[in-house]
Amino acid sequence: MLIGHYSISSILLFAVLVAVCLIVDLKAHKADEVISAKSAAKWTLFWVVLSLGFAGYIWYTHGFADFTKFISGYFLEKSLSVDNLFVMMAIFAAFSVRDEYQHRVLYYGIIGAIVLRLVFIATGNSLILLFGPYALTAFGLFVLWSAWKMWRAMHSEHEEIVDYTNHWSVRMTKRIMPVRPRLDGHNFFAKAGGKWAATPLFLCLIAIEVADVMFAFDSVPAIIAITEDPFLVYTSNIFAILGLRSMYFCLAAGKRYLIHLEKAVIVILVYIGLKMLANVAFSYHIPPLLSLAVVLGLLAAGVLASFVFPARPEEE
Repeated sequence: MLIGHYSISSILLFAVLVAVCLIVDLKAHKADEVISAKSAAKWTLFWVVLSLGFAGYIWYTHGFADFTKFISGYFLEKSLSVDNLFVMMAIFAAFSVRDEYQHRVLYYGIIGAIVLRLVFIATGNSLILLFGPYALTAFGLFVLWSAWKMWRAMHSEHEEIVDYTNHWSVRMTKRIMPVRPRLDGHNFFAKAGGKWAATPLFLCLIAIEVADVMFAFDSVPAIIAITEDPFLVYTSNIFAILGLRSMYFCLAAGKRYLIHLEKAVIVILVYIGLKMLANVAFSYHIPPLLSLAVVLGLLAAGVLASFVFPARPEEE
């Protein structure tokens, strides 16, 4: 149970706090529009301040030891979730999802992650031992494939997908459920032939959820190594991923203005995919701080290259 030595009031406070903030977030972004860098930065700061405020509550009610465990878990999850940002970008590129629909997909993706992380933590290491190697291998190959797709897209004319009939996700999914091979605004389901069917946007949402589960294979055991208290593991995990969407939109906004950042993202995806495969094939686990340093270094190289080698007028 998600109680440990924490009271029902602490659990309710956490649940109400997260629910209220998600409702406020939904109200603030109810229109389908591109998230600006300024808005993304403000929301990133909001989620960080909220997380630190909850950490202060834990210190006040349960002491400094629990506070340090929560903060350690929070920042560890933040650093491990950086990889997830780039996979999100690759998934949106693979589904050709327009910028104005991405917040809606990630919003419901976070709600799904809140439930799935609870299940993941409740099942403990048994799920990791049962599916870990196979899941990480498949996902590592998917990340490498996504990097290749992004590289191909960079060197071809970008065309918005209108008909998804031949899209790989539609071909796979229509065997088990009805699929409408066209977008219907921001809707996840629409009527096709008089029956309700999933839209490509819903298939993208499922891919985002699968990505979150794959990264939970790596991050949840790392946090459990810091503390086995289920309340601290879950709350630090959730507060970390709540701010992930805003961080993603900061990255996406930067990609629109920094012309070489997408190349850095592709290299990062290759690194993430190879890191996952190395973990399975050779049991070689790259330390989180080293991995974070590699990702941030590649990002910095992409930003610097965008300033040193800006686009020529005919390329803009």
